[in-house]
Amino acid sequence: MRTRVRHKAAATAAVAAMTLGVGAAASAANAVPVLAGPWGQGQKGYGHVRPRTIFNGGDPTGLVKAIHWTSWGGRRATGTGTAEWLGPHQIVAQGQFQTGAKVILFQLGRCRGRAAYNAIEWYFPAHGQKFSPGNYINACTGTYYMNGHAEP
Repeated sequence: MRTRVRHKAAATAAVAAMTLGVGAAASAANAVPVLAGPWGQGQKGYGHVRPRTIFNGGDPTGLVKAIHWTSWGGRRATGTGTAEWLGPHQIVAQGQFQTGAKVILFQLGRCRGRAAYNAIEWYFPAHGQKFSPGNYINACTGTYYMNGHAEP
């Protein structure tokens, strides 16, 4: 009788473990995506869900702060924040931080085993700029793309 109880308990435990394992795998598959990365030193926001600040490291043209996300988890994530605006023929020192920078995360996939947005672009609609899916940073690798081609 004791043997039968032990086998039943072992079978119940095995079924529970398999169920929990499948549940954990399903949860991981449906995980909320992060902004892919980081890929370099001094970065902020990369590897996180709905970061309030994204910084590539380096000069201020790679910084968007006070981001308010209006969507997350779908094919694209969109937000608005404050970033440095450089006009035509200006150098970084002449730039000014302005509100209204539109942040678009796209290319939803995987990076380092996690669900992630692998592409990021930001631009200023108030200055006539528009979203261009061929111009972005690969947030998993740090590669810059212009017109769909990797920049050297």
